[in-house]
Amino acid sequence: MKLGAQLFTLREYTQTEKDLDYSLMRVAQMGYTTVQISAVGPIAPERVRELCDKHGLEIVLTHTDPNRILNDTENVIKEHDVMGCKYIGIGMMPKKYCSPEWLWHFADDYKEAARKIAAAGKLLMYHNHNVEFQKFGGKLVIDTLLENFAPGELGFTLDTYWVHMGGADVCAWMEKLSGRIPCIHLKDMAVSGWEPVMAPVGEGNLDFDKIIKTAKRCGTEHLLVEQDTCVGSPFDCLEISFKNLRGKY
Repeated sequence: MKLGAQLFTLREYTQTEKDLDYSLMRVAQMGYTTVQISAVGPIAPERVRELCDKHGLEIVLTHTDPNRILNDTENVIKEHDVMGCKYIGIGMMPKKYCSPEWLWHFADDYKEAARKIAAAGKLLMYHNHNVEFQKFGGKLVIDTLLENFAPGELGFTLDTYWVHMGGADVCAWMEKLSGRIPCIHLKDMAVSGWEPVMAPVGEGNLDFDKIIKTAKRCGTEHLLVEQDTCVGSPFDCLEISFKNLRGKY
């Protein structure tokens, strides 16, 4: 498994070529070898690839606008070819599908794009939050997604924090999704007063020794550190996570 940084963590510092260049330099200096491209500024894929190559960072996953995946599939595939990236990610289910009335439309709408992506040798990836662990008609949303897409059509970027936030067992879900989680997001949960908060990996209460051992058994290729909200510098949070993960994967 390879350890990478989800650039959504640094989104305030990746909106221009200059800022992205500096941020990638810092990520590489920490020891990360891969990145996920997410929420960067309007920078051409060719230039994103050049900057990542400059710092020895492999692009392994993106979060791409779901509307573009649906309506501009061929160009999305070409852009990922340019970046050398196999996994094309949906960061969040578009809001209209998050209801009992419309959930079934998600597969109906995205299956053709998923098949085109698979035919190009890539894989559409779905990133969970906690909403996928609510039940519609007695069935978890994530179970409906599993049933509606074949493994070769849809993979899952399992997010440790959001699975736990959904009241589910992280490792049990990793086992259930075995073979379909080539990428996972490592994100810890701590507590401040009465509220759960995101924390650098190893600074909260999730059992990452067990999580990483489970990931190895389940065929995970890429561990991607992400922290949506940070107390203090997001660069410091990524570095603390890296240091706490060193030697575990």
